Amino acid sequence: MARFLKKKHAPAGNIPGEPVFVGEKKTDVTEMHVIDYDAEHVGESRPGTVDALFKYRKTDSVTWININGVHDTERIRAVAEGFGMHALITEDIVNTDQRPKMEEYDDHLFFVAKMITYDTEAKRIHAEQLSMVLGHNFLITFQERPGDVFETVRERIRRKKGRIRECGADYLAYVLMDTVIDNYLFLMEHLGEQIEDLEELLLGNPDRNTLGAINDFKHEMNYLRKSIRPAKEFILHLSRLDSDLIQTKTRPFLKDLLDIATQALEAVDTYRTMLNDHLEIYNSNISNRLNEIMKVLTIFSAIFIPLTFIAGIYGANFVHMPELNWPYAYPVFWGVLITVALVMLRFFKRKNWL
Repeated sequence: MARFLKKKHAPAGNIPGEPVFVGEKKTDVTEMHVIDYDAEHVGESRPGTVDALFKYRKTDSVTWININGVHDTERIRAVAEGFGMHALITEDIVNTDQRPKMEEYDDHLFFVAKMITYDTEAKRIHAEQLSMVLGHNFLITFQERPGDVFETVRERIRRKKGRIRECGADYLAYVLMDTVIDNYLFLMEHLGEQIEDLEELLLGNPDRNTLGAINDFKHEMNYLRKSIRPAKEFILHLSRLDSDLIQTKTRPFLKDLLDIATQALEAVDTYRTMLNDHLEIYNSNISNRLNEIMKVLTIFSAIFIPLTFIAGIYGANFVHMPELNWPYAYPVFWGVLITVALVMLRFFKRKNWL
């Protein structure tokens, strides 16, 4: 399946707001996990039905509902309708080809981001869509499959580490986005080391494998930039958003998150530029190597042109050729050839052509 644009499973022109799953089915069962907490208590559950979630719509505590598997459009629609989400949100949740973005509605905010992982064996970046709906005292996250980078956040909630238990759902949304962006930086550090190591190969003896590695990294950087650049844009919008869902004490953290996103995007652009430089160095090395080969071949050709001329004359079938009857004609012939070759080599060396 194409990574930059995923294939739709329904024809274009469907009804706006109608949920149509787009993407690859990554889990067979849609799972729901709930963490409900405040400063004094925390509770976890795994509801088996959508109706069991609705009791968390209006509570004094903060509720984080995580749903793994967005291929079940009917279940996603039921959750969305139960929490009063707009129909367009439901459509975007099940379309895993969404661009990272933020949308503001009357009583909730909708975010889309990409969780990035790197397959070290295939040397390929994989992205999973993360959709978040922020409401009053609740945050609902939708993931394509089980397994994410949020386990440390869950442990902080369980063990009451940091300020999560003291803050609202908006701070929880910030922490999750901060974890996603931090993972971008971690991945950039990992890829950056490999990209910088290519420079040593380029200055040594680059081959076709080196060129393949450069092109592979360029492709991955472009794919990574596709996720990071729009994420920075919606974080900038979020940091300036005037909404009752974002508390005043959370805004400084959003500005810090913007700095981290900017750093991640700058790192991507830096390594993309570096890869372009690597490609130019590779092409320059190949061109220089070809020039050296052509120079050697040209010199050999230039030396053998007069030798071939002399040999051609004495290889002609003339009857009256006095040198043919001379006893020392053969060694003198070779002496003339060697002398001409040495004189030409000395001439080329004095001209610094060798």
